[in-house]
Amino acid sequence: MAGTVGSSVLAVAEVRRFANGGVQAGPVLCWDILGLYRETLAGIREAGRLDGVGIDSWAVDYGLLDDRGALLGNPVHYRDPRTDGVPASVTAVVSARELYDVTGLQQLPFNTLYQLLSEGDRLRSASTMLLIPDLLNYWLTGAIGAERTNASTTQLYDVRARTWAAALASKVGIPPRLLPPLRDPGTVVGTAGELGGVPVVAVGSHDTASAVVAVPASPGTNFAYISSGTWSLAGLELPAPELSDAALAANFTNEGGVDGTIRFLRNVMGLWVLSETLRTWSCPEELPALLKAAAAEPALAAVVDIDAPAFLPPGDMPSRIEAACRAGGRRPPSGRAAVVRCIVDSLALAHRRTIHEAARLTGRPVDVIHLVGGGARNELLCQSTADACGVPVLAGPVEAAALGNVLVQARALGEDLPDLAAMRALVRETQGIRRYEPSGRADWATAEAELRG
Repeated sequence: MAGTVGSSVLAVAEVRRFANGGVQAGPVLCWDILGLYRETLAGIREAGRLDGVGIDSWAVDYGLLDDRGALLGNPVHYRDPRTDGVPASVTAVVSARELYDVTGLQQLPFNTLYQLLSEGDRLRSASTMLLIPDLLNYWLTGAIGAERTNASTTQLYDVRARTWAAALASKVGIPPRLLPPLRDPGTVVGTAGELGGVPVVAVGSHDTASAVVAVPASPGTNFAYISSGTWSLAGLELPAPELSDAALAANFTNEGGVDGTIRFLRNVMGLWVLSETLRTWSCPEELPALLKAAAAEPALAAVVDIDAPAFLPPGDMPSRIEAACRAGGRRPPSGRAAVVRCIVDSLALAHRRTIHEAARLTGRPVDVIHLVGGGARNELLCQSTADACGVPVLAGPVEAAALGNVLVQARALGEDLPDLAAMRALVRETQGIRRYEPSGRADWATAEAELRG
């Protein structure tokens, strides 16, 4: 994406698109990191003259470097099952309460900590761990480091001290030498020599951190956000972490945001289930028609717990939905439109549960939800989320992560954007936002209670 930022100007445009998915290499699901780097270079070159480059990506995954700076194999995909059983072995050494007190992180089976403990011999051979954006930045500039918003997703970062949790790493068997120097968003990492010396800027390199920068919240509003894509990252922006026993029990995460904020949120399975369903049916081009047909289906006729572990790996989601319904004593959806409606309603229920719990845990009311990212295009999801949560949903911008990325770059390179309020004011001024009011036409509270059993 190429972006332009200036007085009353904020725009991004797609320059190059390329496939990015897991590659099954024998028994291991990997990322084609060299292919991604090749396409990244090609896209930057196609963009023409640039004042800066910033990279954001998904969280938790990484590459390991040896003492020469060479990559020790392809990064493993977080959906690979290699961490099965690892979280339990860790909590036998460090309690869940101690882990949460230090890192504030949601317990997810693919957290970086658990992945590193699955590396075996490769861990002993490694000198440095670089998360995906930091790895690409290293190849561009030769500079080794870790940007804080993404480092905070590893379960190896002290969320209060804003440093690596080196003592915790040692205690669980991870050498602290792997943890590179930390950088704040907005730091100029270096210059990309093979791209003509363009500055490379550390942005909010976890894509959700960049997306939250571009949430067009007005000052003084009690807002929640949902960054909706493959995952739904749903929660609140806080000035400090929330580390209570109740937050731990509810499995909320405290991740670093731009300008020292905390993203208090929970990972919800997201539109991954819908995209895998379309892949199973081999009909991605039919999504608009399917969503239109799904909107005509009755709300809440069939719902599932979309966060159930069965929906994490790739595979036949329609069959898993049918099995989940039968296991819960509910009638499965019949027909493709009904399956799509089930997925959307189930995701909206997960949004409801997460937003309501975030408000309860922090004592902060929520008057409006900003839904950004690709899900903002899905009218049925936006309306169902407003209905489920009982508050208005403001949908957009769609390209929130790219907008937040270029806003942080622009500030680092001299644009007058002193704080998040100024950045968000520019987003409100320049981006189209659509409002969805709750319709009150379905009993979402009862549906949630019945789903919980």
